Amino acid sequence: MADLRAEIISRKTVAVTMRRLGLTGICPKKWKTTTIIDHADAYPVDAVKRKWDTGALNQVWVGDTTYLRTWEGWVYLATVIDAHSRRVIGWAIADHMRTDLIQDALTMAMVLRGDRPATVIFHSDHGTQCASEQITLFAAKHGITRSMGYTGICWDNAMAESFFASLKTEFYYRRIWPTRARAIRDVAA
Repeated sequence: MADLRAEIISRKTVAVTMRRLGLTGICPKKWKTTTIIDHADAYPVDAVKRKWDTGALNQVWVGDTTYLRTWEGWVYLATVIDAHSRRVIGWAIADHMRTDLIQDALTMAMVLRGDRPATVIFHSDHGTQCASEQITLFAAKHGITRSMGYTGICWDNAMAESFFASLKTEFYYRRIWPTRARAIRDVAA
């Protein structure tokens, strides 16, 4: 290997040689954007500005949705995390990614936390479900201030992304998921 590094060889020469030998290179997967921006949706300003923990519960809630693959197809998990305790206080999982998924997770969080301040900030990314009119009306009705980070800036929703990374690495990727029902049951447990 060290001998090859000392040689200066054109990229095209390497490609021709590999093709002649029947070899193919391994390329990283192409980046796939999953957030679809609908400019008709109302995107609120970033009310959190990455200051997640205000020192008290029920001040900032962070939410996001992730995809979980099964042999039957995808299931979708929406979560609501209290930024102070870093605890998942609301979640919903289903075989669809409609706005009801986000609303169900928020409803669970409100029921679990009961009495809360007059206003709670719900921070999410620019997903169409979180930006929808349904969530806008739901949030206004229940005293929830919506907040969104910028598109493509992972740090603006890092707490939710970090939770999903841990969930997938420590639990989800270690098992086989033949059915949606089993994935829903086991992730919920």
